[in-house]
Amino acid sequence: MKQMEVTIMGQSYLLGCPEGGEAALSAAVAQVDREMSAIRDAGKVKARERIAVLAALNLAYQLAEAPRVAVPAPAPAEPMSTPEIDALVKRLDEALEHDGQLL
Repeated sequence: MKQMEVTIMGQSYLLGCPEGGEAALSAAVAQVDREMSAIRDAGKVKARERIAVLAALNLAYQLAEAPRVAVPAPAPAEPMSTPEIDALVKRLDEALEHDGQLL
């Protein structure tokens, strides 16, 4: 794991970062810094901890409201039917007869 020094609202932090994740971490830091700075600059909240909590809530809300990217469902598989499977289904149906058919 690599370590990166970042700055959020003028304060430095040393963060762990997986190899190859530097760009994503830098983008996340920039987003958090923008959100926290906007809250601070609005002038209503002064405590750094409260600013951090409000920024986290704002970012979480934005993430929850973002449109979900639809992932196409895989094509349905062809139903398997072999003599062995058919015999097994028949045995299961017989064993579960009082509850109804399995398939």
